[in-house]
Amino acid sequence: MHLPPGVSRRAAAIQLSIHAEFAGWELRNVRLYADGTRRVWLRRKKTAETLPAGLPT
Repeated sequence: MHLPPGVSRRAAAIQLSIHAEFAGWELRNVRLYADGTRRVWLRRKKTAETLPAGLPT
């Protein structure tokens, strides 16, 4: 996910919380570049349904 330079930190946090709550994602990494853009890596939350059988949660 790319966030352009004009996006405030608060607006970015709101966008990420929406993805987390409604799409089942969690934050993996955020990189802020010199030009003000942010690159955000998200990953799916680990749940019992997504883990192979027999592995502890």
